[in-house]
Amino acid sequence: MLPTLDARLTAAAELVRPGQPVADIGCDHGKLTAVLAASGRYPKVIGADLRPGPLSKALEHANCQDRAELRLGDGLSVLSAGEVGSIVLAGVSAQTTWEILEKAPWVFTVGGPRIIMIPATRHSELRRWLWTHGFAFVADRPVQAAGRWYAVMAAEYTGERHEPTFSECLLGGTGSWPEGAGYAAWQKAKLPRMRLGVPDGTPLADEIDRLLKEETGL
Repeated sequence: MLPTLDARLTAAAELVRPGQPVADIGCDHGKLTAVLAASGRYPKVIGADLRPGPLSKALEHANCQDRAELRLGDGLSVLSAGEVGSIVLAGVSAQTTWEILEKAPWVFTVGGPRIIMIPATRHSELRRWLWTHGFAFVADRPVQAAGRWYAVMAAEYTGERHEPTFSECLLGGTGSWPEGAGYAAWQKAKLPRMRLGVPDGTPLADEIDRLLKEETGL
């Protein structure tokens, strides 16, 4: 019996390129790996994790042995350039996400893999990193799971760098989804704390103040 995916992993699965191999990096217990393999939409599904414990559990879930392959290793070191069309990085911090990508120069290639990310924290910083390093968003979808808001992001390298505003980083493309209003309210609730320590009169302070005024209507 296949495991049930939560809203985060369901959204991530929907963003994987069909018809091409896919890698689930940091697959943990292998739930997403198993569901992707069982779907029959991908010629190969690679589940990878640093720890042997989760991989042994993943073996129980990923029972489509002809399409699922489990690898023990760190980040994208388990993959070779051009091996997969999509890479899923779920459940790690924004910084860990970009550090994993930085260690694999082959992802910075036009026509390279689609990167699907569910940062556990610091959504805004990951958006900024992606834009300033030449990635373009395919999707930036807000989802709620276990009472928390997440952003399921999919991006592809184009080489065109973009210097985003604070507002762009705060919300990304989440406003185009029905859940966007709830995500925006959650992000904007952090603004007073974000404003602390930002020097008055700076462009960042002015932008945060503008957003706060929009929220309060003052």
